[in-house]
Amino acid sequence: MTSHQVLFLLLDFALILLLARALGALAGRIGQPPVMGEILAGVLMGPTLFGSSVSDRLFPADIRPLLGALAQIGVALFMFVVGLELEHRVLRGRVRLTLVAAAGSTLVPFAFGVPLALYLLRHHPTEQHAAFVVFMGLSVSVTAFPVLSRILVSRGMSRTAIGGLALATAAVVDVVAWSALAGVQAVVGGADYWQVTLLVPFAGLLLAVRPLLRRVFTSRDAQKPLTPTGMAVVMVGIFLSGAATEAMGMHYIFGTFLFGALLPREGMDALREEICDRTGEITSLLLPVYFVVAGLKVDLRGVGLDGLTELGVILLVAIGGKFGGTYLGARSHDLPARDSATLAALMNTRGLTELVILGVGLELGLLDGSLYSLMVVMALVTTAMTGPLLTLIDAKRSQPLQATAPDKGAAAHDAGEGVPGEDRDSRTVG
Repeated sequence: MTSHQVLFLLLDFALILLLARALGALAGRIGQPPVMGEILAGVLMGPTLFGSSVSDRLFPADIRPLLGALAQIGVALFMFVVGLELEHRVLRGRVRLTLVAAAGSTLVPFAFGVPLALYLLRHHPTEQHAAFVVFMGLSVSVTAFPVLSRILVSRGMSRTAIGGLALATAAVVDVVAWSALAGVQAVVGGADYWQVTLLVPFAGLLLAVRPLLRRVFTSRDAQKPLTPTGMAVVMVGIFLSGAATEAMGMHYIFGTFLFGALLPREGMDALREEICDRTGEITSLLLPVYFVVAGLKVDLRGVGLDGLTELGVILLVAIGGKFGGTYLGARSHDLPARDSATLAALMNTRGLTELVILGVGLELGLLDGSLYSLMVVMALVTTAMTGPLLTLIDAKRSQPLQATAPDKGAAAHDAGEGVPGEDRDSRTVG
């Protein structure tokens, strides 16, 4: 690296962190997840607001690959945390309802995404028609599990029955989404079939080392913090897993996600929380770099009437398919209407997870620059609308259904019978 590169890398890193923290705090003040402000900071640093000349001066061409390398590390760690935060226990007592809601939240928007893809192909051609159709269906079906969990915590819903159901449903949707994305990556990336089949022994290897990892981590004093050696073991596992799936012709994010999802759970709650917190400290510094790298590719200056029409159709399909599919799936299992609407609003959160998927689509050549920009706007809009939607649903929930005394069913619902088949004591996720 030259002195010029070192200078600009340090200056750009400082600028990114400063703006991301400022806009993240501002987003929190208006009731939005801080990640919304950080994503917006990345878009604002791109060519949309000030033009290419400003962004080119701020982020010279020889600095962008260096920022990109930092961003990739941040995404790898982020996907590990996503897998680590998946709680198997939230499925207990609500497996059928979770699977039905997850099916509605995935299959309906995916089905709507197929005609959307055919519509978009007219102005955004690609040689990989089948992969593009699958990718668009996938991109409107995803839910941002990490952002969702933080919304639940901020609104005091994380230990309610509907909050636990949302986490369990999002976990199932995430596993399906990342598995499907890995398949698309393997097909478009031209991976050999024998490479893809290596995923089976790789997953088996991770399962085989779980007892060893549990023994290593549980042998430590529970009152002492995780040692640097223990944290190094985790980091080595993250990066080796990412390297393994990348070598198989799939994206590295699938390997890091899988490693986090398969890390031992039993008797390791405090340790997992510590690993999550310490890894989160690193990702909080590196993910804003990813937002800027992604934002530099977003250019909305040339969006005309056709682009606005496409954006409207994308939003209609993404919001309508996700909300409607989740709502119908939940209602088909007798979840009350307002709880079903709450679940549907929560599942419409896309956030950073959507940006990661869109970044993969851009790398694979499935998205061109203009369509990528429109899809980023969709991710921002659907995430921003979650809070106001929940507030609106809560406002309706608090209104009396009748001028006189409510009937027994309404009274039971207001008393907290939100999820059929659960008693009052089981409405928290422990």
